[in-house]
Amino acid sequence: MAAERNSGLSNSFTDLMTSLAVIFILLLCASLYNAQSEGEASRNSVLEQLRKELREFTKSGVEVRSDPKDPLGLLILVPQGLLQFDVDKADIPAGGQEFLRSFIPKLSNVVCSDRFVKDINSIVVEGHTDSSGPDKHNWQLSQRRSMAVVDSSLDVLGEGSATETQRPYFLQFLSASGRGKAEPVLDPTGEENKALSRRVVFKIRVRSLEQKPLVELLGNNGK
Repeated sequence: MAAERNSGLSNSFTDLMTSLAVIFILLLCASLYNAQSEGEASRNSVLEQLRKELREFTKSGVEVRSDPKDPLGLLILVPQGLLQFDVDKADIPAGGQEFLRSFIPKLSNVVCSDRFVKDINSIVVEGHTDSSGPDKHNWQLSQRRSMAVVDSSLDVLGEGSATETQRPYFLQFLSASGRGKAEPVLDPTGEENKALSRRVVFKIRVRSLEQKPLVELLGNNGK
């Protein structure tokens, strides 16, 4: 009888622990779901706030728009002619250099501010070519163009245009990417505008939910 009572108590204890484990898992799943939902809302809010802050640049002809290929991204399109390149060249026009000296400090002030710095994943300088020439050559040329803009941007930062706290973040975010002739600019008739295709575009990407630590997500959910 004693053995049966001990066995019954053991089974009851096991059932209790199993039930508690199931409840814990359900609560954790619910918490993660709520955190994900709130995280998505927060991400969209960050993108909208960031877009509003960057609209200041529209005064100088800069265009800020959502990236149609990336829900986490914003595109910054430079005014026509400033960061467009001559055929088969990667030299930044004089107007482009002046633009970067004015633009880069302002961009750094926004994305590296206390308001946004924890939500930024990357700032990509993306180089492009027109459709002329072989793929390998165009990829290398577009990479040189993007690197030329990155190098110039780093020179601007080195001139003391960013604060000591901002500069490390900006350097951490900044990268160059060559896209070759993969994304030509088309005119309204669908024909390529080769002059506009030889360009550089800035892409800002915010952090995805997967890049946020679990404790951060749960912490935000509990606020």
